[in-house]
Amino acid sequence: ECYIKTFSHPTAAERGFSAATCVPYVIGLLLFVFSSRAEGFKEQGNAFYSKKDYSEAFNYYTKAIDASPKNASYYGNRAATLMMLCRFREALEDSQQAVRLDDCFMKGHLREGKCHLSLGNAMAASRCFQKVLELEPSNSEAQHENKNASALLEYERMADFGFGKRDFRKVVYCMDRALVLASACHRFKILKAECLALLGRYPEAQSVASDILRMDATNADALYVRGLCLYYEDCIDKAVQFFVQALRMAPDHEKARLAARNAKALKAKKDEGNHAFKNNNYEAAYHLYTEALAIDPNNIKTNAKLYCNRATAGTKLRKLNQAIEDCSSAIKLDDSYIKAYLRRAQCYMDTEQYEEAVRDYEKVYQTEKTTDHKHLLKKAQMELKKSKRKDYYKVLGVGKNATEDEIKKAYRKRALMHHPDRHSAATPEVQKEEEKKFKEVGEAFTILSDPKKKVRYDNGHDLEDDGCFDGGGKMCSIL
Repeated sequence: ECYIKTFSHPTAAERGFSAATCVPYVIGLLLFVFSSRAEGFKEQGNAFYSKKDYSEAFNYYTKAIDASPKNASYYGNRAATLMMLCRFREALEDSQQAVRLDDCFMKGHLREGKCHLSLGNAMAASRCFQKVLELEPSNSEAQHENKNASALLEYERMADFGFGKRDFRKVVYCMDRALVLASACHRFKILKAECLALLGRYPEAQSVASDILRMDATNADALYVRGLCLYYEDCIDKAVQFFVQALRMAPDHEKARLAARNAKALKAKKDEGNHAFKNNNYEAAYHLYTEALAIDPNNIKTNAKLYCNRATAGTKLRKLNQAIEDCSSAIKLDDSYIKAYLRRAQCYMDTEQYEEAVRDYEKVYQTEKTTDHKHLLKKAQMELKKSKRKDYYKVLGVGKNATEDEIKKAYRKRALMHHPDRHSAATPEVQKEEEKKFKEVGEAFTILSDPKKKVRYDNGHDLEDDGCFDGGGKMCSIL
């Protein structure tokens, strides 16, 4: 302003200045002044950059750009600073502006390529590095980064192939390596998080998605992954909320739409089955749980519960073998599912498969050392021990709840059936076998007709030392 006032002074004409010569001079002088100021800001920015105070460096480079907005190097310097602050999208914009101003600005092309690479745009990055190599074919940094871009493309290709084959571990492996090269790529992080969720590694998947949402609360992919984790952890209502939110952010998000539909259908069918079971309609419950299991094979946790629920309905319908199979399916999906172990163990007890029952109860007790679990284990061990002795009820052909009269009648019948006199004309082998059975009938009656011995027998105690049998295993006299 002071310069303009000087040249508008009446003495300006006396000094030989005209308007035609005065204005360009003033403009040039002003440009020089602003350029000097911009250089000063740049130097201050450089000083802060050297001290790794990138925030202050950013401020001074911004002042330099404001003072001289057509200088490519200022945009290049601010891009470098933004890269150090991991603000790669902003850095990319500055790099692109720098090369627009000066297409031969090699550092600008190099920084643009690095930003593309960090953001996961391998092909765009490769084009930038190729431009640098056109300007300087021996540039080792561009050669190295171009190899990184090629490696990133290969990791993407392998991940896409692995996802198509449902080899989610392979995808996670590829994305871990890709993220070393493209640390700011949300797309790679989301793909990794989705595969972690599909592998059942929900806390890791949640952590990745939450990190993205902290930076971008409207990221539909991250919202979808959060919902997916909740869905697979059987928190279906909360999961649906996240799927709906993702669809608000991106109405065409097909995965979120499909997941929301499956989640609602699964919850509705499961609730129908539970309602039928509570109303003692076990057949309907069994079929509803079967229909629910067909909705989404990937939902491991919910399906484990559905298998166990169907097993419970199956036991009510006396489908014990099918119930055992359902419990086994539940355990295969979730090997920490205590309820499924308990249900299967009870089915084993009901089908007199005591060794299997003991094995399941041992697993339960090792996991949860409660009094109830200890009692169930001891009961199964006792039944196993009892199953390995002679079954005197079976010898007499009576049930375990037989009365004293029923036991006596059964004894008389079986004693007559196997009495040696009745088989005197038989072969020696048959006589020997019948004599053995006759003695077993006597042993059985000796125990089951004595209330005290019967109780001990029923409780699984050893009876050899009770004085019922002599050292040769012969039956004592029966009164």
